[in-house]
This record gives sequence, structure tokens and C-alpha cells, in this order.
Amino acid sequence: MEIPQGTSTPAEKKYDYSVWAIPPEDVGTRLKRLMAGLTSEFGGPQFEPHVTVVGAITLTEQDALEKFNSACDGLQAYNATVDRVATGTFFYQCVYLLLHPMPEVVEASAHCTGHFGYKSST
Repeated sequence: MEIPQGTSTPAEKKYDYSVWAIPPEDVGTRLKRLMAGLTSEFGGPQFEPHVTVVGAITLTEQDALEKFNSACDGLQAYNATVDRVATGTFFYQCVYLLLHPMPEVVEASAHCTGHFGYKSST
């Protein structure tokens, strides 16, 4: 089979990925209730409570899996503390929680972004 020039095979097709840290179930449940109340009153998207560890990055599926598995090696659950509530203009970040930059949070972020070669805009 010949692949026409200018097209990519499924293995070469790129998608946007991000890496999230998911809170423990009890915290996630409380956050979901809070988010549901805000969504019903003000509208907005529904999504799982999470901490974005690696922001949107474009990769092939294979590359994303390899980088994710590599990043998971040596990574452990960590504690995070909310510093404050903030608001923004981005649809998915109209209200969000800012985490206190404790060493565990900063180190997990640096570890993962390093594996993905991700350069943060913040």
C-alpha cells in the first residue's frame, strides 16, 4: 500500500494531550459537588476535578504513551494545599484553585514536564 505524500499514517497522526493529577476520592467528591453547584448556577463545562501537571502538548499516541510511562517511573502521590481561589477568562478556567507551591507540587511538575519536554507558559 502506498501512502500519498502529505498525509500521515495513523501512527504518525498527532493529538493534543495533557497530564492530570487526580485528587483522592473524598476530595474529588467534595470538589464535584462544589463544581456542580457552580455549573448549575452559572453554566460552564463539566469535567473531572484535577491538577494540570503537563498542559496541552501535541504528540503522536505512541510518543505520548512512552513519555507518560517514563514520567510515571519514580513518581509518587503527593499532598497539595489550596492557596486561594482565582478567576480567569479562559472557558475551562473561569474559577479555579491555585495550589501552594510546596516542594512536592513543584517537583512533580518539574519531573513530568521534563519527561514531556514541555515548556510552561507560566
